[in-house]
Amino acid sequence: MSTPAILPPFHLAFPVRDIAEARAFYGELLGCPEGRSSDEWVDFNFYGHQIVAHLSPDECGHKSTSSVDSHDVPVRHYGAVLPMQDWETLSKKLIAAGTKFVIEPYVRFKGEVGEQATMFFLDPSGNALEFKSFKNLDSLFAK
Repeated sequence: MSTPAILPPFHLAFPVRDIAEARAFYGELLGCPEGRSSDEWVDFNFYGHQIVAHLSPDECGHKSTSSVDSHDVPVRHYGAVLPMQDWETLSKKLIAAGTKFVIEPYVRFKGEVGEQATMFFLDPSGNALEFKSFKNLDSLFAK
């Protein structure tokens, strides 16, 4: 499957324990503009994609990890691939905000195909997020 020149936006719905916390985290900390909402859910523009935080406290959090480059990566996670300058700006913002990282910002697969900067952290509901940036975006799907 080839990657189209213009990617269609994806949609992701996920559970949160509190809508106000989700607004503060996604809207204020990550800078995602808010779209439609109700008392039970809120849409965010996540780098051009639609993510929806649904109030469902019993479904929150991640449970499993998988070893990647000698780190325990949360199996269930989502995020964005950013240009390096944007990734660096976000990592500095998160560090300044006192974010507790699951995996601190670092470069993995150094010198290999797929070399990338990455970081993992949790939202207030325990959902894992990964933000990454590739040294060469052409290696996004390279083997």
